[in-house]
Amino acid sequence: MDLPRIFTIRESSHRIHNPLTAAKLAALGESLHLAPGTRALDLASGSGEMLCTWARDHGITGTGVDISTVFTEQARARAAELGVADRVEFVHGDACGHVADEPVDLAACVGATWIGNGVAGTAELLSRSLRPGGLTLIGEPYWRRTPPDEETARACHVTAIADLVPMPELIEHFRELGYDLVEMMVADQDSWDRYAAAQWLNLRRWLDRNPGDELAPEVREELTYEPARYARCTREYLGWAVFALMKR
Repeated sequence: MDLPRIFTIRESSHRIHNPLTAAKLAALGESLHLAPGTRALDLASGSGEMLCTWARDHGITGTGVDISTVFTEQARARAAELGVADRVEFVHGDACGHVADEPVDLAACVGATWIGNGVAGTAELLSRSLRPGGLTLIGEPYWRRTPPDEETARACHVTAIADLVPMPELIEHFRELGYDLVEMMVADQDSWDRYAAAQWLNLRRWLDRNPGDELAPEVREELTYEPARYARCTREYLGWAVFALMKR
């Protein structure tokens, strides 16, 4: 049980595996007014930057669950680096269906709603771990501008235009699910640039070190064509944000 290698190659230097900068992640933590001792569960926690930095900055505790062995080890190393290994733990496992042993104050899935087959299923999954009155965090893409055709949508790594909606419709969907939107942190184009462009450097450095690897042709193709595709499509049409929700 693990992520395909291409994912860990592409984002090998990333501490945050989505288009939030460190400053935006910190600002989100500040905006939520997290009290010391807040208990958190982060499903698909990646390299653990949210839990680790919020444990350092706000005194929260928590558990992260991620399917990647590489990212889980990075998260554990980050917790040790920041001196919070006694407050946060990281579990290698499938976040699909994971429920905390005891109710938590904050339940998050930031950028991986596939674990619940979409927003509704992920919100329901997180609710199983959340105490009444707790916070739900969901990171999700949306159409910043609706693409003109299906080819453009696919170039944004989205299967079809209908798979995403503009932000207002996504917010309305949260309302229909019975949630109040109480805060949000939105990735801008600079955030996207920092996330995407760092991948290209990771790919190139990996290629230079591993020219004979079986994945080298796939990595070379991605590095050759992805920057222009990103500039033409993803950067212009795809939005992304973390939404803080409370059940009504």
